[in-house]
Amino acid sequence: MTKKDLLTPIGITVGFAMVMFGIMANAGFGGFKSFIQVSSIFIVLGGLAAAILVNFNLSEVKLTFRVTKEAFKTSDMNLRELISLFVSLSEKARREGLLALETELEEVEDPFIKKGILLAVDGIEPEVINDIMKAEIVAVEERHQRGRAIIEKAGEYAPAWGMIGTLIGLVLMLQSLSNPATLGPQMAVALLTTFYGTLLANLVFIPLAGKLENKTYEEIFIKQIIIEGVIGVQSGQNPKILEEKLSAFLSESDKKVEEKEQQEEDTLGATANES
Repeated sequence: MTKKDLLTPIGITVGFAMVMFGIMANAGFGGFKSFIQVSSIFIVLGGLAAAILVNFNLSEVKLTFRVTKEAFKTSDMNLRELISLFVSLSEKARREGLLALETELEEVEDPFIKKGILLAVDGIEPEVINDIMKAEIVAVEERHQRGRAIIEKAGEYAPAWGMIGTLIGLVLMLQSLSNPATLGPQMAVALLTTFYGTLLANLVFIPLAGKLENKTYEEIFIKQIIIEGVIGVQSGQNPKILEEKLSAFLSESDKKVEEKEQQEEDTLGATANES
Protein backbone atom coordinates (compact mmCIF):
# COMPACT_ATOMS: atom_id res chain seq x y z
CA MET A 1 0.00 0.00 0.00
CA THR A 2 1.13 3.56 -0.72
CA LYS A 3 0.15 6.93 0.63
CA LYS A 4 0.99 10.51 -0.28
CA ASP A 5 4.51 11.69 0.52
CA LEU A 6 3.92 15.27 1.66
CA LEU A 7 7.61 16.01 2.17
CA THR A 8 8.26 16.31 -1.57
CA PRO A 9 5.70 19.05 -2.36
CA ILE A 10 6.37 20.73 0.99
CA GLY A 11 10.10 20.85 0.29
CA ILE A 12 9.66 22.30 -3.21
CA THR A 13 7.09 24.84 -1.99
CA VAL A 14 9.26 25.92 0.94
CA GLY A 15 12.26 26.29 -1.37
CA PHE A 16 10.41 28.59 -3.79
CA ALA A 17 8.81 30.48 -0.88
CA MET A 18 12.19 31.15 0.74
CA VAL A 19 13.61 32.44 -2.56
CA MET A 20 10.60 34.74 -2.99
CA PHE A 21 10.85 35.91 0.62
CA GLY A 22 14.56 36.62 0.23
CA ILE A 23 13.89 38.75 -2.86
CA MET A 24 10.98 40.69 -1.34
CA ALA A 25 12.78 41.18 1.98
CA ASN A 26 15.46 43.14 0.17
CA ALA A 27 13.54 44.80 -2.65
CA GLY A 28 9.82 44.56 -1.81
CA PHE A 29 7.11 43.29 -4.13
CA GLY A 30 8.30 45.54 -6.91
CA GLY A 31 11.70 43.91 -6.70
CA PHE A 32 10.09 40.50 -7.01
CA LYS A 33 8.37 41.50 -10.25
CA SER A 34 11.75 42.35 -11.73
CA PHE A 35 12.69 38.65 -11.38
CA ILE A 36 9.93 37.63 -13.79
CA GLN A 37 11.35 37.64 -17.30
CA VAL A 38 9.24 35.83 -19.91
CA SER A 39 12.01 35.59 -22.50
CA SER A 40 14.34 33.97 -19.94
CA ILE A 41 11.65 31.43 -19.05
CA PHE A 42 11.17 30.56 -22.72
CA ILE A 43 14.90 30.08 -23.24
CA VAL A 44 15.33 27.75 -20.24
CA LEU A 45 12.12 25.70 -20.49
CA GLY A 46 12.05 25.62 -24.29
CA GLY A 47 15.69 24.65 -24.59
CA LEU A 48 15.34 22.08 -21.82
CA ALA A 49 12.31 20.46 -23.49
CA ALA A 50 14.08 20.39 -26.86
CA ALA A 51 17.19 18.77 -25.41
CA ILE A 52 15.11 16.12 -23.63
CA LEU A 53 13.24 15.27 -26.85
CA VAL A 54 16.52 14.92 -28.73
CA ASN A 55 18.12 12.75 -26.04
CA PHE A 56 15.22 10.34 -25.34
CA ASN A 57 12.52 8.53 -27.26
CA LEU A 58 8.78 8.92 -26.76
CA SER A 59 8.30 5.79 -24.65
CA GLU A 60 10.99 6.95 -22.22
CA VAL A 61 9.39 10.39 -21.94
CA LYS A 62 6.01 8.80 -21.15
CA LEU A 63 7.63 6.52 -18.56
CA THR A 64 9.12 9.54 -16.79
CA PHE A 65 5.71 11.03 -15.94
CA ARG A 66 4.68 7.76 -14.30
CA VAL A 67 7.94 7.40 -12.40
CA THR A 68 7.89 11.03 -11.22
CA LYS A 69 4.57 10.41 -9.48
CA GLU A 70 6.39 7.95 -7.22
CA ALA A 71 8.34 10.86 -5.70
CA PHE A 72 5.02 12.06 -4.27
CA LYS A 73 4.13 8.66 -2.78
CA THR A 74 5.54 6.64 0.08
CA SER A 75 5.16 3.00 1.08
CA ASP A 76 3.46 2.29 4.41
CA MET A 77 4.90 -1.21 4.63
CA ASN A 78 6.19 -1.89 8.15
CA LEU A 79 9.23 -4.20 8.30
CA ARG A 80 8.23 -5.64 11.67
CA GLU A 81 4.75 -6.43 10.35
CA LEU A 82 6.35 -8.00 7.26
CA ILE A 83 8.52 -10.22 9.45
CA SER A 84 5.49 -11.18 11.55
CA LEU A 85 3.66 -12.14 8.36
CA PHE A 86 6.38 -14.57 7.29
CA VAL A 87 6.66 -16.02 10.78
CA SER A 88 2.90 -16.64 10.69
CA LEU A 89 3.13 -18.21 7.23
CA SER A 90 6.01 -20.39 8.37
CA GLU A 91 4.04 -21.65 11.37
CA LYS A 92 1.04 -22.46 9.18
CA ALA A 93 3.19 -24.20 6.55
CA ARG A 94 4.87 -26.40 9.16
CA ARG A 95 1.56 -27.18 10.78
CA GLU A 96 -0.70 -27.72 7.74
CA GLY A 97 1.63 -27.87 4.74
CA LEU A 98 2.51 -25.41 1.99
CA LEU A 99 -0.80 -25.86 0.16
CA ALA A 100 -2.59 -24.31 3.14
CA LEU A 101 -0.88 -20.99 2.42
CA GLU A 102 -3.12 -20.33 -0.59
CA THR A 103 -5.94 -19.33 1.73
CA GLU A 104 -3.66 -16.78 3.43
CA LEU A 105 -2.90 -15.01 0.16
CA GLU A 106 -6.36 -13.43 0.05
CA GLU A 107 -5.29 -11.07 2.82
CA VAL A 108 -1.91 -10.26 1.26
CA GLU A 109 -1.91 -7.13 -0.94
CA ASP A 110 1.71 -7.06 -2.09
CA PRO A 111 1.98 -8.82 -5.51
CA PHE A 112 5.65 -9.69 -4.95
CA ILE A 113 4.81 -11.59 -1.76
CA LYS A 114 1.93 -13.35 -3.51
CA LYS A 115 4.16 -14.39 -6.40
CA GLY A 116 6.79 -15.80 -4.06
CA ILE A 117 4.32 -17.76 -1.95
CA LEU A 118 2.61 -19.18 -5.05
CA LEU A 119 6.00 -20.34 -6.34
CA ALA A 120 6.62 -21.99 -2.97
CA VAL A 121 3.19 -23.65 -3.00
CA ASP A 122 3.90 -24.99 -6.51
CA GLY A 123 6.92 -26.81 -5.09
CA ILE A 124 9.57 -24.81 -6.92
CA GLU A 125 13.08 -25.33 -5.57
CA PRO A 126 14.44 -22.51 -3.30
CA GLU A 127 17.31 -21.78 -5.70
CA VAL A 128 14.87 -21.35 -8.60
CA ILE A 129 12.57 -19.14 -6.52
CA ASN A 130 15.56 -17.01 -5.59
CA ASP A 131 16.61 -16.65 -9.25
CA ILE A 132 13.09 -15.79 -10.44
CA MET A 133 12.44 -13.18 -7.78
CA LYS A 134 15.90 -11.60 -8.06
CA ALA A 135 15.36 -11.31 -11.82
CA GLU A 136 12.25 -9.28 -11.07
CA ILE A 137 14.27 -7.03 -8.74
CA VAL A 138 16.76 -6.39 -11.56
CA ALA A 139 13.87 -5.56 -13.92
CA VAL A 140 12.36 -3.13 -11.37
CA GLU A 141 15.70 -1.42 -10.85
CA GLU A 142 16.18 -1.07 -14.60
CA ARG A 143 12.68 0.42 -15.12
CA HIS A 144 13.23 2.90 -12.30
CA GLN A 145 16.63 3.88 -13.65
CA ARG A 146 15.22 4.52 -17.13
CA GLY A 147 12.41 6.65 -15.76
CA ARG A 148 14.79 8.56 -13.49
CA ALA A 149 17.32 9.21 -16.26
CA ILE A 150 15.32 12.05 -17.86
CA ILE A 151 14.98 13.87 -14.54
CA GLU A 152 18.71 13.50 -13.93
CA LYS A 153 19.45 14.82 -17.42
CA ALA A 154 17.06 17.73 -16.85
CA GLY A 155 19.11 18.59 -13.77
CA GLU A 156 22.21 18.69 -15.99
CA TYR A 157 20.63 20.57 -18.91
CA ALA A 158 18.80 23.30 -16.96
CA PRO A 159 21.93 25.20 -15.76
CA ALA A 160 23.47 24.79 -19.22
CA TRP A 161 20.46 26.42 -20.88
CA GLY A 162 20.64 29.14 -18.25
CA MET A 163 24.19 29.84 -19.38
CA ILE A 164 23.06 29.87 -23.03
CA GLY A 165 20.48 32.50 -22.12
CA THR A 166 23.18 34.47 -20.33
CA LEU A 167 25.35 34.42 -23.46
CA ILE A 168 22.41 35.60 -25.58
CA GLY A 169 21.76 38.47 -23.19
CA LEU A 170 25.43 39.47 -23.10
CA VAL A 171 25.70 39.45 -26.90
CA LEU A 172 22.60 41.68 -27.18
CA MET A 173 23.94 43.96 -24.48
CA LEU A 174 27.33 44.37 -26.15
CA GLN A 175 25.62 45.21 -29.45
CA SER A 176 23.64 47.97 -27.76
CA LEU A 177 26.27 49.69 -25.64
CA SER A 178 25.50 52.94 -27.46
CA ASN A 179 21.89 52.84 -26.20
CA PRO A 180 21.91 52.87 -22.38
CA ALA A 181 18.11 52.37 -22.22
CA THR A 182 18.40 48.78 -23.46
CA LEU A 183 21.24 47.70 -21.18
CA GLY A 184 19.00 46.98 -18.17
CA PRO A 185 16.51 44.61 -19.90
CA GLN A 186 19.26 42.80 -21.76
CA MET A 187 21.30 42.34 -18.59
CA ALA A 188 18.16 40.98 -16.92
CA VAL A 189 17.82 38.34 -19.64
CA ALA A 190 21.51 37.52 -19.25
CA LEU A 191 21.32 36.97 -15.49
CA LEU A 192 17.80 35.63 -14.99
CA THR A 193 18.19 32.69 -17.36
CA THR A 194 21.10 31.44 -15.25
CA PHE A 195 19.00 32.03 -12.13
CA TYR A 196 16.03 30.05 -13.53
CA GLY A 197 18.16 27.18 -14.79
CA THR A 198 20.11 26.83 -11.54
CA LEU A 199 16.97 27.10 -9.40
CA LEU A 200 15.10 24.43 -11.36
CA ALA A 201 18.09 22.08 -11.31
CA ASN A 202 18.87 22.36 -7.61
CA LEU A 203 15.35 22.66 -6.19
CA VAL A 204 13.32 20.43 -8.52
CA PHE A 205 15.16 18.07 -10.86
CA ILE A 206 18.19 16.93 -8.83
CA PRO A 207 16.23 16.51 -5.54
CA LEU A 208 13.46 14.60 -7.37
CA ALA A 209 16.00 12.27 -8.96
CA GLY A 210 17.60 11.71 -5.55
CA LYS A 211 14.23 10.98 -3.97
CA LEU A 212 13.39 8.44 -6.67
CA GLU A 213 16.79 6.78 -6.28
CA ASN A 214 16.24 6.44 -2.52
CA LYS A 215 12.80 4.93 -3.15
CA THR A 216 14.33 2.41 -5.54
CA TYR A 217 16.86 1.34 -2.90
CA GLU A 218 14.08 1.09 -0.31
CA GLU A 219 11.89 -1.03 -2.59
CA ILE A 220 14.77 -3.36 -3.47
CA PHE A 221 15.68 -3.70 0.22
CA ILE A 222 12.11 -4.74 1.09
CA LYS A 223 11.99 -7.19 -1.83
CA GLN A 224 15.22 -8.80 -0.59
CA ILE A 225 13.58 -9.37 2.79
CA ILE A 226 10.56 -10.88 1.04
CA ILE A 227 12.80 -13.28 -0.91
CA GLU A 228 14.48 -14.45 2.30
CA GLY A 229 11.07 -14.88 3.92
CA VAL A 230 9.62 -16.86 1.02
CA ILE A 231 12.62 -19.18 0.84
CA GLY A 232 12.49 -19.67 4.60
CA VAL A 233 8.81 -20.63 4.43
CA GLN A 234 9.33 -22.91 1.42
CA SER A 235 12.27 -24.74 3.01
CA GLY A 236 10.36 -25.32 6.24
CA GLN A 237 12.61 -23.27 8.50
CA ASN A 238 11.74 -23.09 12.17
CA PRO A 239 9.59 -19.93 12.65
CA LYS A 240 11.82 -18.72 15.48
CA ILE A 241 14.96 -19.10 13.35
CA LEU A 242 13.25 -17.39 10.42
CA GLU A 243 12.25 -14.51 12.67
CA GLU A 244 15.82 -14.10 13.91
CA LYS A 245 17.12 -14.25 10.34
CA LEU A 246 14.71 -11.59 9.04
CA SER A 247 15.23 -9.40 12.11
CA ALA A 248 18.80 -8.88 10.95
CA PHE A 249 17.35 -6.49 8.34
CA LEU A 250 15.83 -4.25 11.02
CA SER A 251 17.49 -0.99 12.00
CA GLU A 252 18.87 -0.56 15.50
CA SER A 253 15.91 1.60 16.53
CA ASP A 254 13.43 -1.05 15.32
CA LYS A 255 15.36 -3.75 17.18
CA LYS A 256 15.20 -1.74 20.40
CA VAL A 257 11.43 -1.29 20.00
CA GLU A 258 11.06 -5.01 19.35
CA GLU A 259 13.14 -5.91 22.42
CA LYS A 260 11.10 -3.53 24.57
CA GLU A 261 7.82 -5.06 23.38
CA GLN A 262 9.20 -8.55 23.98
CA GLN A 263 10.19 -7.60 27.53
CA GLU A 264 6.72 -6.19 28.15
CA GLU A 265 5.13 -9.40 26.83
CA ASP A 266 7.41 -11.50 29.07
CA THR A 267 6.52 -9.34 32.07
CA LEU A 268 2.80 -9.65 31.38
CA GLY A 269 3.17 -13.41 30.94
CA ALA A 270 5.03 -13.75 34.22
CA THR A 271 2.41 -11.65 36.01
CA ALA A 272 -0.38 -13.77 34.55
CA ASN A 273 1.34 -16.98 35.68
CA GLU A 274 1.77 -15.64 39.22
CA SER A 275 -1.89 -14.76 39.32
